[in-house]
Amino acid sequence: MNLQTIWNEINNTDPGIREMCLRLACAMIVGLVIGTEREYTHRPAGMRTHILVALGSCVVAIVGELIFRQYSTLGALPDPARLSAQVITGVGFLGAGTIMREGATVKGLTTAASLWAVACLGIAAGMGYYTLALAGMVFVFVTLTLLEVLQKKLMSKNMLQQSYSVKTEDVGEALKRIYANADNCHGVVEHLQMEQENGTYNICFQVTFNGKRGKLKNEQFMQALSAEKVVLQAHQTVSAL
Repeated sequence: MNLQTIWNEINNTDPGIREMCLRLACAMIVGLVIGTEREYTHRPAGMRTHILVALGSCVVAIVGELIFRQYSTLGALPDPARLSAQVITGVGFLGAGTIMREGATVKGLTTAASLWAVACLGIAAGMGYYTLALAGMVFVFVTLTLLEVLQKKLMSKNMLQQSYSVKTEDVGEALKRIYANADNCHGVVEHLQMEQENGTYNICFQVTFNGKRGKLKNEQFMQALSAEKVVLQAHQTVSAL
């Protein structure tokens, strides 16, 4: 088989080579726009990852359509959406790799969701639904940017974040008591750091108290923490919103 024969086969496919490239370009734009936002905010999956997910999903969608057109003429009735359905399921494993647990906080869920959304938009582009793919890209981008600002404003009204410093000789037990007391006061421990000094340990961390009466929860947390035998000293530092 010479190059001319291969080129003729490519040109005779439906969709043609130009249509395939347009679909791939649409998928690449979708991944680029959403991935750039994730890259800018220093998330685990950035621009290239989102582009690759979108392009891979697009290719799978095109392959499903090509298989359907090729074998339907022979009397078979393959499902053109079957391969795409496997992509939607499989990309969940990739998204799971971006989810991390930091204390009682789970991070990376939004990035995992954006990867899944990009895969779906890539499939739409691969099936030739350009308007749907580009409109979906706009809505996803708005969700990741403008709605994040709105979410932070709403949360700041019902949230108090306070920093603490604890001195202890038993790190393991002190951490257990810190997390337990924070949980009892409806708080989440974040940004935990430790330093060793003359046989003791300084544990610095933040606690975010969600809901109303944040100041009261902060006072209750400090009282409970100071009463712990394993805690030698407990200090409250400058708070943030």
